[in-house]
Amino acid sequence: MVFFRNRVNKDLVIGLGEIGKPILKILSRSFPTTGFDINTKLMNTNEYNKMQDFKTIIAHICIPYSKKFEDQVLKIISSHKPELIVIHSTVSVGTTESIQKKTKTPIIYSATRGVHKRMISDLKRYTKFFSVERTVPNASWAKRIYTRRLHKAGIRTKNMSSPKTLELAKIICDTSYYGWLINYAQLSNMIAIEHKVSFDEMWSFSDEIHKYLGNRPKMHPGFIGGHCVIPNLDLIHDQTLGLIKQINQTYEKKINSTKKSIKKGIKK
Repeated sequence: MVFFRNRVNKDLVIGLGEIGKPILKILSRSFPTTGFDINTKLMNTNEYNKMQDFKTIIAHICIPYSKKFEDQVLKIISSHKPELIVIHSTVSVGTTESIQKKTKTPIIYSATRGVHKRMISDLKRYTKFFSVERTVPNASWAKRIYTRRLHKAGIRTKNMSSPKTLELAKIICDTSYYGWLINYAQLSNMIAIEHKVSFDEMWSFSDEIHKYLGNRPKMHPGFIGGHCVIPNLDLIHDQTLGLIKQINQTYEKKINSTKKSIKKGIKK
């Protein structure tokens, strides 16, 4: 199947937040693509209406994960009848497999990497990993269409053996690992505060080691906020990784307590 020259076909990006909006912008440069969001202020309503009669080839799912996520995707399949679903959202482990069992439409999971404020450039900087269940009858076609779409948009791709491997990779090797590194910076900063020494001076001891071996990264000991690292911990349900959230909360209390002590000292 070849769709690139057929103007009555389109891709549809659903969810025009910090991931969906840049994906829409990139894909629309090389293939008819429109976007939908429950917040109509985020979408080009005129463009969406013009493409209503176009056949949806790929529905790109960029909505936030929730308990209703699977039902939302199945509803999208029912209403838009896409040839292929690609999930770009970070999801709970096993989500792709669970949805695939409930539909004949091929489901690809393609985790997104990058910093939100520069997501367009990061989408092209990093290889876009993806995976589809091997048992799906149209798996080969789905992989071919998706890689063709992204390559035309200037995005490199790499196929993983299973969606579950990639779902874990996003949570374990990306956001949680990043949180774990920040945790150590938080712990070491709390110890530095306790002993009244400079955090930066203490860490300068490892500068040369990291320069030559690359295994002593110094992270900034800030509070972990945002909607990636901490929320993603709830998608894995692992007690050990749950320590990331606990240490982060302990650090916030410690820093706030230290700030209050400093203010009291200044008043005196």
